[in-house]
Amino acid sequence: MARKGDKTTKTNAMRELDRAGIAYDVRTYEVDDGVPQKDLGLRIAVLIGADPDSQFKTLVTTTPSGDHVVCCIPVAEELDLKKAAAAVEEKSLSMMHVRDLEPVCGYVRGACSPVGMKKRFRTLIDETAELYDTIGISGGRKGVTLVLDPSALVGFVGAKLADITA
Repeated sequence: MARKGDKTTKTNAMRELDRAGIAYDVRTYEVDDGVPQKDLGLRIAVLIGADPDSQFKTLVTTTPSGDHVVCCIPVAEELDLKKAAAAVEEKSLSMMHVRDLEPVCGYVRGACSPVGMKKRFRTLIDETAELYDTIGISGGRKGVTLVLDPSALVGFVGAKLADITA
């Protein structure tokens, strides 16, 4: 559940975690749209005082048949599309176009969370998440990070842990 006294407006991700009884902590930060997208995750980790290796970004990919696979990787890493495709037994994966993100997932670029999407998609979380007691994921809105137990996240979204970084 959210930290007591937290005044952040609930996001879909928070509401789903609350309904499931999964504990999380909310960390907020000032949004700076001037930060290049490739540096955003590292900047957020610094702003909330977290180890960047324990902070995960959410990327959405598309299969050749048009299905989607959600991939969560450390913010400083790059997704290896071949490894991710192999992990879900697909021929290949490609990054979802940014314009399709909100209609398909319900989230905008920079605020995509593996929790609270419009529907459940196959989800991969980089196996390094197991190295931490807690990891950070987007809270579903720019300026909000959720910190939670990685095993609780894996179980809740039905994710598979795999080596999916380059």
